[in-house]
Amino acid sequence: MVLQDLGRRINSAVTDLTRSPTLTEKAFDGMIKEICNALMEADVNIRLVTSLRKTIKSSVKLDQLPPHANKKRIIQKAVFDALVDIVNPHQTAYQPKKGKSNVIMFVGLQGAGKTTTCTKLARWYQARGFKTCLVCADTFRAGAFDQLKQNAIKAKIPYYGSLTQTDPVVVARDGVAKFKKERFEIIIVDTSGRHHQEDALFAEMVEIQGAVQPHQTVMVLDASIGQAAEAQSRAFKETADFGAIIITKTDGAAAGGGAISAVAATHTPIVFIGTGEHLLDLERFNPQSFVSKLLGMGDMQGLMELVQSQNLDQKPTMKNISAGKFTVRDMRDQIQNVTKMGPLSKMAGMIPGMGNMMQGMDDEDASLKIKRMIYICDSMTAKELDSDGKIFSEQPTRMVRIARGSGTSVREVEEFLSQQQTMAGVAKSAKGMQANAQKAQGQMRGGNKQQQMAAMQRQMQSMGGGAGGGGMPDMGAMMKMLQGGGGGGGGMPDMSSLMNMMGGMGGMGGGGAGAGRGGRR
Repeated sequence: MVLQDLGRRINSAVTDLTRSPTLTEKAFDGMIKEICNALMEADVNIRLVTSLRKTIKSSVKLDQLPPHANKKRIIQKAVFDALVDIVNPHQTAYQPKKGKSNVIMFVGLQGAGKTTTCTKLARWYQARGFKTCLVCADTFRAGAFDQLKQNAIKAKIPYYGSLTQTDPVVVARDGVAKFKKERFEIIIVDTSGRHHQEDALFAEMVEIQGAVQPHQTVMVLDASIGQAAEAQSRAFKETADFGAIIITKTDGAAAGGGAISAVAATHTPIVFIGTGEHLLDLERFNPQSFVSKLLGMGDMQGLMELVQSQNLDQKPTMKNISAGKFTVRDMRDQIQNVTKMGPLSKMAGMIPGMGNMMQGMDDEDASLKIKRMIYICDSMTAKELDSDGKIFSEQPTRMVRIARGSGTSVREVEEFLSQQQTMAGVAKSAKGMQANAQKAQGQMRGGNKQQQMAAMQRQMQSMGGGAGGGGMPDMGAMMKMLQGGGGGGGGMPDMSSLMNMMGGMGGMGGGGAGAGRGGRR
């Protein structure tokens, strides 16, 4: 998959350095050099790579760190933050509003996957309760309307187009007017692919914009475009002033860094990435989640959002997580749910540590791996499934029995339990942070200003010590808890906030397959 090798190389460089018994300046420079080489080979713009190098160097001064400092965490966080900065334009994309018509116009090069992506996005909003539709304003490419029509019928989405009208401006205007009258909330307009040297097509694009007055113009970029992405995106930005980017075909073998470089070139946020050919292969883009997933640390926020969109029964697991627990049965239930949510290799990447276990596998291999994990669970007793997993380290013969009963190896059983222990640690830390937040909230309500500031300071310090030595937790979620939105009064905590916290705590912990129980092999 695109960028997978990049993530593996960066993660390997950081891990090799932090595992070294002594952290020398020479070894630190070697790590930065390896990261920069990996980025340049992935077609990331050299200016961005140079900037990243300077950022990491300025963030970490090995000779100035106190003896007791956690150098591993400092280095990991510096690399994480620098990578996030590359893909973070610090701009917010347009957010469609329910109850009103939101017109979204697509532009981009021919062959970038606009028509397919239009349907994917319509399907994505449809699954979240929006009334969506499609307008085909591509009258240039033969078969464009037929393609959109077939996709729309498959996704059960209303569409508009014409086989006789050759003026795309008229088609776009009439289609948008029709769907606005019918009170559709998401109206997506597909346009012809064009190159920045085709002046007539660029002029046509501006005319369509003027006719439909889109709330958001989205540029679709092929992940394999390479260094040409910057020039193309600049030309489109100057003409159409698009407000968002969708990167397609990230499941290919191309480098992919060029498309990401377009973010820095145009200061425009990536809103989604296409991860395959199916209608469900579209992921919302978040800089922190993207880098976390890239480095094999999962994407808890993305996973939670996907789970909610699938209407899966998560109540038992959520109840356990709110109590700071994550049992073997919870792990099994989540794995079974993964099989319902799309390509397994993609879903596994959202679970901290499991992406590392799945690296290099195609969906068939990943499916087999997941099935073997379920076989392992099927060979457990009810007592073992409902345990916190520690029973296996206390009685290792249980693992031997389970391996024999499931037709797997003891190593596979250990890997599965190690991942469960990692998740259990995250859940426990989330519960502890929630309790600390509630305690701090009570302290800050009483006492003088000095006492309140001291309580706030202690709370901020505790938030920095998340599970796995991770990055800072989601501050928005923590502030909601401090303000009383964290499930006070004995009720169920805000699970969205809790899962955001868990994603933040996963930060740079590198919670790989051997993290939970000392990596016994």
